Amino acid sequence: MPSHRITDIAALEALYGTPGEASLIKVADHLTPLYAKWIMTSRLCIVSTVGPSGTDGSPRGDDGPVVQSLDPKTLLLPDWRGNNRMDTLRNIVADGRISLLFLVPGSNNVIRVNGTAIVSVAPDLLERFGQAGRLPRSVVVITVAEVYSQCARALMRARVWGSGDESGDLPGVGDLLAEQKADFDGAAYDAAWGDRAAKTMW
Repeated sequence: MPSHRITDIAALEALYGTPGEASLIKVADHLTPLYAKWIMTSRLCIVSTVGPSGTDGSPRGDDGPVVQSLDPKTLLLPDWRGNNRMDTLRNIVADGRISLLFLVPGSNNVIRVNGTAIVSVAPDLLERFGQAGRLPRSVVVITVAEVYSQCARALMRARVWGSGDESGDLPGVGDLLAEQKADFDGAAYDAAWGDRAAKTMW
């Protein structure tokens, strides 16, 4: 049986055809005023990195803009409290390549940023994100290589912002943990999560 795997770029391009003009001219190599406005409105981004152990995707959110713009080529992403696995940070230290997807509730558009990153503990950068005496542990400094908008069809197909709450029958994180470790008390974990998150948000 012949393979149906596409193994070269020419075959891929033959299958999909020529990209439209809009998909080519939308790419900027820095934060233009309108791209910056869009990104500074976003409180949620998905961060993708790559390292020796593979790839990683991680959501990052804040109660204001999820990043700050240092200049048209530089974004700052604070690393607030999480689970201390440091998958994203480990990858950045080892490799540095990074991609971010910025989302805004109600908009089906997504803004994408590709570039390189470092992990910094420079006091002046940490202080930029100070909140009620709290500072992030580190700041990811992103050098923008390209920024562009993503076609809205994916979010439109998924009806992300207009489909209502579909989470009622989903397992809790405690359930997922108990599935991995039989003697883990998943119900207690889920019951305590709300208070624990409120006390350790930053």
